[in-house]
Amino acid sequence: MSIVVVEYDKKWPDDFLKIKGQLQKVLIMPCQVQHVGSTSIPGMKAKPIIDIDVGLDNWADFETVKKSLASIGYDHEGDRGIKGREAFGRNGPVHNEILDSIDHHLYVCSFDNEEYKRHILFRDYLRSHDEARDKYNQIKEEILKKVGSDNRAGYVQMKEEEYRDFFEEIIEKAKR
Repeated sequence: MSIVVVEYDKKWPDDFLKIKGQLQKVLIMPCQVQHVGSTSIPGMKAKPIIDIDVGLDNWADFETVKKSLASIGYDHEGDRGIKGREAFGRNGPVHNEILDSIDHHLYVCSFDNEEYKRHILFRDYLRSHDEARDKYNQIKEEILKKVGSDNRAGYVQMKEEEYRDFFEEIIEKAKR
């Protein structure tokens, strides 16, 4: 039985910093390594997976980034249906205690990518607006009651389909 969502864990920011440190050893081009997603928001319930966006100033650096990430055990998995946001997964041949032991998702995009901007806006808004964070926690609980705590696919699908308005509203507020 897989756990979909857990209470906020104060170690998540430290886990992110550990991963970021490993990434920065090989990412020598101008970029920002950002902790995004629910684990980046204090007090937010989350899937216990650290979401990381690497924002590139110059998209021409992508091939170099791809090779650099491969050197520490990442496979490029394409955009997974989100144009301009490239996903990377661990492939295992390079053993790294930190990267192999902390569950995380890694994405690379340009600073001007809309999904990147949305991640930062959403994160920053929920970090500074407790009522919005609490509402999102409530939404997560509602979804889990409907789909079950072991239904990750159902959880993601319902969140994307039935609660899209909540996310759009937060993004619009964050832009102001």
